[in-house]
Amino acid sequence: MQSARHPSRSPAAPPALPERHRPRRILVTGGAGFIGSHLIRDLIRSLPEARIVNLDLLTYAGDLGRLDDLAHLLDTPRLAHVQGDICDGELVRTLLAEGEGVDTVMHLAAESHVDRSIAGPEAFVRTNITGTFTLLEACREEWVGRKDVRFHHVSTDEVRGELAPGDPPFTEASPYAPNSPYAASKAASDHLVRAYHRTYGLPVVISSCSNNFGPDQHREKFIPTVIDACLHGRPIPLYGDGTNVRDWIYVEDHCRALLDIVRGGRTGADYLVGARDERRNLEVVEAVCQIMDEVRPEGAPHRRLVRFVRDRPGHDFRYAVDPSQVERELGWRPETPFAQGLRRTVRAVLNTWDGE
Repeated sequence: MQSARHPSRSPAAPPALPERHRPRRILVTGGAGFIGSHLIRDLIRSLPEARIVNLDLLTYAGDLGRLDDLAHLLDTPRLAHVQGDICDGELVRTLLAEGEGVDTVMHLAAESHVDRSIAGPEAFVRTNITGTFTLLEACREEWVGRKDVRFHHVSTDEVRGELAPGDPPFTEASPYAPNSPYAASKAASDHLVRAYHRTYGLPVVISSCSNNFGPDQHREKFIPTVIDACLHGRPIPLYGDGTNVRDWIYVEDHCRALLDIVRGGRTGADYLVGARDERRNLEVVEAVCQIMDEVRPEGAPHRRLVRFVRDRPGHDFRYAVDPSQVERELGWRPETPFAQGLRRTVRAVLNTWDGE
């Protein structure tokens, strides 16, 4: 698909990051998940004086093994892990009040698989809506009178619905129009976050990102599913005719944006994060298959494994976001081209594959 993958950039240097908030004691929810684990690694590297507490229920999608390289820091002043539920208000309040008190919440814990939300939406309502409410209410109670605090809510571009082929990408001004139970639950949580800012003055910032990919993503997600099918010689399921479009971003680029937003974003603002890299689903599958043909030629051509299957209910045709605001205000830019990130992702899977 021809799209603005390499848009022209102004030669002007990006602005210096405005430091509106300085995180010192950070509660990350969902830090054993795909994006959360990459974020914790980035926080450890970028904020050497910060203390980070990871609150994660460790559902099927959470795995502390993603943080094995940080195991030497666990239970030190730098990093702690607490297995628990974000819907447990007493636990959340305890964590917020420990020591000198948490000054930053980066909320990533969520049920996020669209197909699962269609089969069983109740878990999505509980975690994504009730869990977010529980966190907000605990922060409202514990942060009374504090000015040095911030609640960063991490959302998704799916809350704004779908785009037609010729539509411009979503901006922060695009209306909400969620279609799946997952997207609706995230939209509801976004509105709760804004309501707590407007009603109670809670210092919040929201970011919504396009489709992430990279090492350690759960195998139920699109790109890991394709890689796994290639490794096992199994059919690669592709919804519809494969022409649905997604806007892809490498997970490490997203995490850099999260760090910039929590430190420099305007209180109450919403930032869309994406790499301007729209691709049809079939195009993504073919890119994975091409890499697999190179690294595992005995299975080539892997493209033969593609099977078009009945489209899922309410399948959004296209997502794309315009990240101009985060680029303009915070100087953030994506750094990892799709092809490079995809090769890293395949290599990471191969390095840990045990043949099963």
